[in-house]
Amino acid sequence: GGFGSKIFLHPEQLIIAWAARRLGRRIRWQQARSDSFVSDLHGRDNRTKARAVIDKAGKVHALAVTVHANMGSWLSNFSTYIPTLSGSRTLTTNYAIPVASLRVKGMATTTAPVDAYRGAGRPEATYLLERTMDIAARQIGMDPAEFRRMNFIPKDAFPYQTAVALQYDIGDYEPPLDKAMEMIDYAGFEARRAEAAKRGKYRGIGLSSYIEACGIAPSAVVGALGGRVGLYESAVVRVDPTGTISVFTGTHSHGQGHDTTFAQIVAEKLNVPLESIEIVHGDTNRIQFGMGTYGSRSLAVGGTAISKAVDKVIEKGKIIAAHMMEASEADLEFKDGKFTVAGTDKEKGFGEIALSAYVPHNFPHDRLEPGLEETAFYDPLNFTYPAGTHICEVEIDPGTGVVDLVDWAACDDFGNLINPMIVE
Repeated sequence: GGFGSKIFLHPEQLIIAWAARRLGRRIRWQQARSDSFVSDLHGRDNRTKARAVIDKAGKVHALAVTVHANMGSWLSNFSTYIPTLSGSRTLTTNYAIPVASLRVKGMATTTAPVDAYRGAGRPEATYLLERTMDIAARQIGMDPAEFRRMNFIPKDAFPYQTAVALQYDIGDYEPPLDKAMEMIDYAGFEARRAEAAKRGKYRGIGLSSYIEACGIAPSAVVGALGGRVGLYESAVVRVDPTGTISVFTGTHSHGQGHDTTFAQIVAEKLNVPLESIEIVHGDTNRIQFGMGTYGSRSLAVGGTAISKAVDKVIEKGKIIAAHMMEASEADLEFKDGKFTVAGTDKEKGFGEIALSAYVPHNFPHDRLEPGLEETAFYDPLNFTYPAGTHICEVEIDPGTGVVDLVDWAACDDFGNLINPMIVE
């Protein structure tokens, strides 16, 4: 994937451009994968302490976190943002913790710089809190799964205002926990551990619940953090006279399956074949605008911009269809690729409307220009918050220290899955 490490300029890229201009020659530079792992941006290097206030019944009331963050030898684009603002976004994760604090001290060292790479602050927050929950559950003598369940944000508490500024719009964290426990037979673990002990093996089980802040974009949030840029995404949907559709998106694909998923959005809304849809991305001569592919924002932001542009196409189509069928626009419905008039058998197919938009002999000239092309920009009001639970069971040979990963169950609530095969 591309993701974080390709967002920003690296020193070598600047040096190449400078050297090419200085020498007046073409310059080629190659980096081995091993070089990249050593010298390119690294994801994280923190030493963290956490304190939690928990009552005897097992309810967590407060969390205080102190982080010593290694920033590397120089500051890159988002280096200081990762352990601070990004890490704080999901500091309390799935749990109803009313009070939380985070203190971060950055340090310069002789190591590679840290920047947005694989999670960028959120995995650190999840790991920290899940370790804290495990330790707390052991100290008060509660089952780790039930301890988590007790402290989950209740389903009826949404929208939920967290202690770290964000508001979760929706969530239900118990079903993923229950499903993961069922998948791995959590209730039967003690019997399996006893059987392993007879064979001289240690057997352990661990679980982790998480929440992720995806779809990075809300310009209001970015502005509040001092950013001087709006993270909108754009889309242009153009329907030609034959019904072929071109979709121009600023969200570039480098392996995530955008061509398929974006085409599905259009195909399902217009009821047209996937083969009739062209997805155009990555060509700056043809794309008007794009803020990039990172922060799990492609579908939530870029896909929504496409959906909104399609909605505009449908609305223009309704005006044309109403004119052609001498009906009120309020009586028109678009469904299954057809514009129909309520209470009548009148209908016009989407392809016929597309042709009429370009051959306007029967066209509402007083209201519309010919053609069928619409543009949409989208700036979400909030992040999206997928969540889930993973449970892992291992067996350890005490003589050799070899760990055998026996089983792993993962249940993730990602909301509306446009393409389940790509998700899998």
